[in-house]
Amino acid sequence: MCKEQKTDQELVSSFLRGKEDTLQELILRHERKVFTSIYLLVKDRELADDIFQETFIKVINTLRSGNYNEEGKFLSWVLRIAHNLVIDHFRSLKRMPMVYDTEEYSVFDTLPLEDSNVEDRLIEEQIRQQVRGLIEQLPYDQREVVIMRHFANMSFKEIADCTHVSINTSLGRMRYALINLRKLIREKQLVLSR
Repeated sequence: MCKEQKTDQELVSSFLRGKEDTLQELILRHERKVFTSIYLLVKDRELADDIFQETFIKVINTLRSGNYNEEGKFLSWVLRIAHNLVIDHFRSLKRMPMVYDTEEYSVFDTLPLEDSNVEDRLIEEQIRQQVRGLIEQLPYDQREVVIMRHFANMSFKEIADCTHVSINTSLGRMRYALINLRKLIREKQLVLSR
């Protein structure tokens, strides 16, 4: 017989009643999405690990203090905490995050490559570098929405919750990001297709 999966709110309630193992279930349920959203903003695996841990320490402390009241919106609440910790980190460095690749991961590796020859791979890499450069030139709020939407596969509702803005603002930021990307492409006279 299949055991029915508990909702986030049920797991939170169980944790608050002293069932410590339900917190692990919550973390396992959402760790990939939370870690990915952090990593895409900080572009450093170790830093992302640190912020991920700090996020859940803050979650535990808030739950235990009785200050959690996000009925049915646990993931959005956790993503908002993670987002705020990323902002705090970059504020402490007096700079905002830029989109950089590392040896381990490139957000642009998700572009499908068919049976490609050396020339095709060189062209693909040139396109990736051009797109990377264009995204880096966007204002932070627009760049953030592009990363969350296209590389973390977050919905506009999730983006809005995470960034503390309305869905319309998230949509507007994406719209302006696309307008600005098109403008940059025209200005630089780039050809982004083969």
